[in-house]
Amino acid sequence: MTRHGKNCTAGAVYTYHEKKKDTAASGYGTQSIRLGKDAIKDFDCCCLSLQPCQDPVVTPDGYLYEKQAILEYILHQKMEIAKKMKAYEKQKQAQKNDSQLESKSEERERVERFKTKENSIVSKPINPFTSGISTCWTFTKDSSHFAGSASSSTAGSSAAPATSSQALPSFWIPSLTPEAKPTLLKKPSKVVSCPMSGRPIKMNELITVRFTPLDPSLDRVALLTRQDRYVCAVTKDTLGNSVPCAVLRPSGAVVTQECVEKLIRKDMMDPVTGDKLSDRDIIPLQRGGTGFAGSGVRLAAKEARPVMQV
Repeated sequence: MTRHGKNCTAGAVYTYHEKKKDTAASGYGTQSIRLGKDAIKDFDCCCLSLQPCQDPVVTPDGYLYEKQAILEYILHQKMEIAKKMKAYEKQKQAQKNDSQLESKSEERERVERFKTKENSIVSKPINPFTSGISTCWTFTKDSSHFAGSASSSTAGSSAAPATSSQALPSFWIPSLTPEAKPTLLKKPSKVVSCPMSGRPIKMNELITVRFTPLDPSLDRVALLTRQDRYVCAVTKDTLGNSVPCAVLRPSGAVVTQECVEKLIRKDMMDPVTGDKLSDRDIIPLQRGGTGFAGSGVRLAAKEARPVMQV
């Protein structure tokens, strides 16, 4: 409360508590909510179809996709880029034709101006004493001399020149309304971007992933009905959203980050194939959240709504 509490005219009468209550009731302001496990995809699900992968591949950034889904996405994006490029080339050719027409019209106007100036030039010499002045001689009976009257051709020069009425365009008449200019298309990029990371993605950069099932005797339908489906290829620990995982590039095996730090990084060899590894061959797998605050994944979702001003 301000200094003059009883006559509070300088302070905010709309308190923070009232503002929060009205925000929740009326739908004003930005609301944030923490998502639970049901709103997050599992670590072995495709980022496009959100279903468990049957033929999984992973990008160098660690995003898991179904092979058929990501290949269809890349082909679709290439077709869209080709369509946009065709429209851009058509617009570019139209602009080129318009510029050629404008240059030709300017050339014609320049030639017409030159012809007009050339036609105004007179080849015969003009007498400066008689040009523009015509003398008319008359004989009178009362006088024995001729009376001459000179008339100048510029007698009517003092008269006001006639003005030509110019028709102004009327914005309320549809035929005279100026049309909107077409939107100029920008040159599209030929690079196909990853739908999750936004970085360039290529087909030859996709790495095949081989999950180790929890029970090899189970068929795929029985395996998908289980909550715990896969284990680490080395330590046989159960994999899940709460367990950080990594994919080894040479073999495509999925192992835990704990296995990577404690076992694989000591000799930098793939335990499945025996190939030599480098840092870029160990790809951390992007995973979903668990609903717990300590999962290390940001699970906050925000909804922007109109803000009520006071």
